[in-house]
Amino acid sequence: MATNEELTTFVKDALSRGTKREDVQHVLVRAGWEGPQVRAALDDFADIDFPIPVPRPRANLSARDAFLYLLLFGTLYVSAYNFGSLLFQLIDRVFPDPAARNPAQSLAYASAQIRWAISSLIVAVPVFLFVSSLAHRAVRRDVAKRGTDVRRALTYLTLFIAAAIVIGDVIALIYSALGGELTIRFILKALTIGSIAGAVFGYYLQDVRSEEPGLQS
Repeated sequence: MATNEELTTFVKDALSRGTKREDVQHVLVRAGWEGPQVRAALDDFADIDFPIPVPRPRANLSARDAFLYLLLFGTLYVSAYNFGSLLFQLIDRVFPDPAARNPAQSLAYASAQIRWAISSLIVAVPVFLFVSSLAHRAVRRDVAKRGTDVRRALTYLTLFIAAAIVIGDVIALIYSALGGELTIRFILKALTIGSIAGAVFGYYLQDVRSEEPGLQS
């Protein structure tokens, strides 16, 4: 079975003979290679006029990059969770649970949750914004950093988590609606979860699409 290294070698040889990129892609797809694999192999070489194929710089992951992206996505998760928690507690304040057995205890617990959520947001959001600006600056200086394994893995993990949350949220709404158990509190909380997860999913999906043009279609 052919490997990606053999695919890259084939693409390099074909381009060195003056074969058009479209023709190389067409023949490889006909041979059974997947479109993303072919595009990735072609993207290894710059689309510039030169007698021989010019390789693009490969992503070079450093310990600093790994730290930045782990911190970036970590603070994103903390911010999203605590923002949702804060909205949940505010919804409970406006629409209290009539089945609560000890309202005073519930109020004390809600107050503690609100303080914790606000404290977390005060710390996590500025860190997320600062690290995000550092990461974008690093990518502008070196475009190859967009393809680092840690960044791609965390981006797709985030997309998966956000999509799973949205799907679960819709399932819960339909289940409650079929059982006639929909309340204003439940609907507002479901909308909160769906909005936060949907915003994260949409942002990073757009980021992936801008990085991988093949996903635009």
